[in-house]
Amino acid sequence: MSNNGELLEQANRYIEQHKRKVNQRYRNQYHLMAPVGWINDPNGFVYFQGEYHLFYQHYPYDSQWGPMHWGHAKSKDLIHWQELPVALAPDQVYDKDGCFSGSAIEKDGLLYLFYTGHVVEKGVTYQTQCLAISTDGIHFEKSANNPVIDAQNLGDKGDIHDFRDPKVIQHDEAYYMVVATKTASDEGRILMYRSADLLTWDFYSILLQGNKDQGIMWECPDLFHLDGQDVLILSPIQIKQAGLEYQNISSTMACLGQMNWQTGELKVETFHEMDFGFDFYAPQTTLDAKNRRVMIAWMQMWDRNMPTHELGHHWAGSMTLPRELHVREGRLIQKPVSDYYRELEYLYGFENISVEAKPVTFHKLIKDNTYLHLVVDLSQTASFEIHFAKSKNEGIIYSYDATTSEFSLSREKSGYQITGKEAQPLNKRRVKVPLIDNQLVLEVFRDTSSVEVFINGLATMTSTFYEIEKGEDISFVASEKAVIGSFEVGRVKISD
Repeated sequence: MSNNGELLEQANRYIEQHKRKVNQRYRNQYHLMAPVGWINDPNGFVYFQGEYHLFYQHYPYDSQWGPMHWGHAKSKDLIHWQELPVALAPDQVYDKDGCFSGSAIEKDGLLYLFYTGHVVEKGVTYQTQCLAISTDGIHFEKSANNPVIDAQNLGDKGDIHDFRDPKVIQHDEAYYMVVATKTASDEGRILMYRSADLLTWDFYSILLQGNKDQGIMWECPDLFHLDGQDVLILSPIQIKQAGLEYQNISSTMACLGQMNWQTGELKVETFHEMDFGFDFYAPQTTLDAKNRRVMIAWMQMWDRNMPTHELGHHWAGSMTLPRELHVREGRLIQKPVSDYYRELEYLYGFENISVEAKPVTFHKLIKDNTYLHLVVDLSQTASFEIHFAKSKNEGIIYSYDATTSEFSLSREKSGYQITGKEAQPLNKRRVKVPLIDNQLVLEVFRDTSSVEVFINGLATMTSTFYEIEKGEDISFVASEKAVIGSFEVGRVKISD
């Protein structure tokens, strides 16, 4: 094996010297972020030796994407994260232009990282799958046999120029790797490789292939069994819009069905978008000691302007809350991991508030760290609106239309404008969520520059926003009469 060398030391030295220069204005308080620089996909999410480890795509030297390193943090509770040294740097001939996304798995007390080696020669990209191993979960040595899967192992099953994001799992006595690639006609394809020892890999199957409507490339696959279903999550690029789904230029999709392990094929019974906000991509899961399937995603989106970069704050990007997954009625359901409820400090509680056309406003309730739980009876009204983090001119607007059963989130009037490569400016999204006994139940986790909204336990919407004008009010309005049965405001305790 060859050691990571000078580039790794250089990255860690730079981070130590520059992390105190980061502007804190929009930094989240209880979401995982890189100490300085750019962060994107979560990688190597694993429960190892009694702690959660999360690696991530990281470019420490600028607040925009660059040659990818693997940043690293660990946690005992998924809330308080400890920064660790950078785990991987692009310092070998097979990964010289980036250590791209991948996963982690434990075997015989060792931690194995699988990642994509990214190389650009004369403007042409080549991607292979590589391995690094650790005895302590902190220091990693790259395998002398890298890449462990290359063009020869790929053959004509995919595109060596787009061949990335290995997720390794164990099934029965064997190990399987799912990797994203695409066909010659630009359709997403997920391949599966098999190994007995994590070192030598053989092509096993085409797990799943997309069609022309499902994007030009799939990324970040993750395969797991949950609640009697086999689930493949992936991130399609330029997937075609379908009704309210897939409005972002890049999206996330959950495919539910049944695995045939003899053929290595997933028979998909249903599929759907995973999050209906603006900033949710490249989710990855792990199974923890409590047998929970926990997921974290990148809380940002490709091909958009990033205010913290434009403002020179020396950082960009964050992770979502860890979310526990379940399957219910053919859909993948997300909820905040229960650990967060132990860390909630409730500050205010209100009951039986009648809301009509004249706004009902509560002043100075919404802070940078705010948890909101709301139960509203909408049996007597067609529409209901919440103006959240409201100031004179700004605020995020949540609304529910009882005639269409659609919940919407708008950041059109909140801070710096965020635009991307979508055909039309995208700052409002909707999702169809039925009421439960005529009630709307919302949970909102707000952390400085982000909101994560959980709607009736069925749908999620994740969004970043960067206030110019500080907003601390919350206002409610209804077309006829709505009754807020309960309204709780709290915060996540973040001190260790």
